[in-house]
Amino acid sequence: MKIIMLLALLIAGCILATGCVGQMKNATVNDKTVNPTITFTPFSNMTSVSANISNSTVTSGLKGLLKISSGGWIGEFPVSVDKTSVGVLATKKPITLMIEEGNHTVEVCCGIICEQENVTIKFGKQRTIDFSEQLKKDCEISEPTARIIGYYLSGDQITVNVEFINPTTQTLTMSADINCGYSYIESRSYDRVGNSAGGQLYSTLKSGDRETQILKLNLASGFSYIYDIPTITQTSSK
Repeated sequence: MKIIMLLALLIAGCILATGCVGQMKNATVNDKTVNPTITFTPFSNMTSVSANISNSTVTSGLKGLLKISSGGWIGEFPVSVDKTSVGVLATKKPITLMIEEGNHTVEVCCGIICEQENVTIKFGKQRTIDFSEQLKKDCEISEPTARIIGYYLSGDQITVNVEFINPTTQTLTMSADINCGYSYIESRSYDRVGNSAGGQLYSTLKSGDRETQILKLNLASGFSYIYDIPTITQTSSK
C-alpha cells in the first residue's frame, strides 16, 4: 500500500513539473493563429434603441385629391376642412384641394346654417363631395318659415306634421294656424256633410334651428271621410 501511494505522488509530481497536461490551443487558419472574440451588447444600450423606435413618429406625407362641389346651386358658400377655412364655393366653380391621407370633416355654410360631410382621403385617389342637396335645403329659405311636410288620416283624426325653420341670427317664437276641410257621412242620417277642422302650433327656435311639430285634428263622428290638403292659414314670429 505504501508503495502504491509513493508511485502516485511521483506521477503527480512529474505532471506538474513537465506540463504533461495539454492546454487549449488557439485555432489556426492558413498557418495563422486566430484568437476567438466574443462581443456583448450592453442591456442599457438595447433599452435606449428600443425606446427611440417606440417614441418616433413616422408620417407618410402622402396626399390625395378632394373636389368639393355645389352642383348647380346658385350662390357663394364658405368652405372649411377640419375647421380651417379653404375658400369660397361658388356656382359652377368647385374647390379642388390636395389633402393628407386620413379622415377629414368638410363643412359648407349657407348663411348661419352649415352642413358637414366626413371624407376619407387616400393617396392616388380623387374624392368628390356634392353639397347641392344640402344647400338646396338650407338656402331656399331666408325668412322664418312654417310649412306642412306631411299629413294622413287615421280613423276620425287627421295628423299634420309642420316644420318650423328659423334662418335668422336670433331666437324666435313661431306659430302656425292650420286648417283642413273635409266631408263625411253621418251615422244616423247617412247624409254626406261638409265640415272643417283647425288648430295652432308653436315652436321656439334658436338661430339656425329647425323643428317638426305634430298637430292632430279631430273630425266629427261619422265614416267615409274625404278631406282636402291641410293648409297653413297664418304664421307669426317674434
